[in-house]
Amino acid sequence: MSAVSDLLLAPDVRPFAIAAGIMLALGGIELLTTLVGFSISELLGKDFAVEADSDSDSGLGGMFLWINAGRLPLLILIILALGVFSIGGFFLQGIAHGAGLSVPTPIAALAAGAVSLPAIRVTSRGIARIIPRDETYAVDDADFVGKVAEVSVGPLDQGLPGRVRLKDVFGNWHSLVARASPDSAPLPVGASVLLVDRDAKSFIAITAPADLIAQQRSDRA
Repeated sequence: MSAVSDLLLAPDVRPFAIAAGIMLALGGIELLTTLVGFSISELLGKDFAVEADSDSDSGLGGMFLWINAGRLPLLILIILALGVFSIGGFFLQGIAHGAGLSVPTPIAALAAGAVSLPAIRVTSRGIARIIPRDETYAVDDADFVGKVAEVSVGPLDQGLPGRVRLKDVFGNWHSLVARASPDSAPLPVGASVLLVDRDAKSFIAITAPADLIAQQRSDRA
């Protein structure tokens, strides 16, 4: 245990320890904000994806696209990159310490960064296939009005918004900010809801009619 503690506190792993700390902080903030119906990713994702795509001819823009920027929320990509960089650095210095050596911090950071890029590309591609994609990544907001969704973070009421999830015509899952309409009773997690409108902050939902729920189940079958 002391050897592990010595490694974690060693000056030559400080960049990787800082990266791990930032990763945990961002992950915690994103988790807490998602639980109250708001996501930092929504403030970053769309503009960054568009900018990376428009700068694809430049070296930096091409690198961002290569690691799948725009295919998953930017904050998730940042957390992933920090985690991979941290793990790579600790692994490298752990091997060096085991051999009685110490790789200079700048060299270790460069080596960890170089190894991290292909690892981030592979990992981000896998994550992009399984996580719900936000509405800003594929289709227009108006396309979701009139659709049946399922409450994933709630219950939905007239207070703080929650979240609903639904699949678009292309088979992509979307996680949308939503709240209940003014005359609706609270909509619990797992309830099927109909998105009837959208204001500047969220979608407006009501209890989904039974015929629409049945039709949705039939389409899935």
